[in-house]
Amino acid sequence: MATTHDRAVLQAIFNPTTPVGDIPGLNQEEELIDDDSGFDTELLRQVKELEMRGVSAAEAGDLQAALQLFSQAIQILPLRASAFNNRAQALRLQGNTAEALADLDQAVFLSGGAGQTACLALVQRGLLRRLADQSDEARADFEKAAALGSEFARQQAVALNPYAALCNKMLSEVINKLRNPDVSKIL
Repeated sequence: MATTHDRAVLQAIFNPTTPVGDIPGLNQEEELIDDDSGFDTELLRQVKELEMRGVSAAEAGDLQAALQLFSQAIQILPLRASAFNNRAQALRLQGNTAEALADLDQAVFLSGGAGQTACLALVQRGLLRRLADQSDEARADFEKAAALGSEFARQQAVALNPYAALCNKMLSEVINKLRNPDVSKIL
């Protein structure tokens, strides 16, 4: 059984572009995994190998090679969400936000909104939507990812909640007044 620390290390190794310390499924009793049971085992092995090579290429700065490898994986198993999520990261790094969002939409759709890939895709899509000033859509993505166990997404959803922001502001003002009372009003 892997410890929380073990999962954090593996997350950092296999998904280096995700927010540090964000381990999808950590707050759940069961580990968050993708259901790959419906895929041919040999094709699945090939696709996972292509994705690993794609991640390595992206880490080495060869985004074109990474995109080609992820696209090959998609051609082999077009109903598997993971390669769409990975390709979206490479597209985002290239600055191609529109195609990255399309791939993230596909990853969320294919995953059925469940599993590790869905969680990662929702966080990534939420970040892109937040950068595009689409706060309501970003908050919805973060809330879904938070429900899957992403602590980072939970924090982002709270930060985007206008009621939480107002409450935090009022609480800060109260604490500030308690720390620095206006003596002239007391006398």
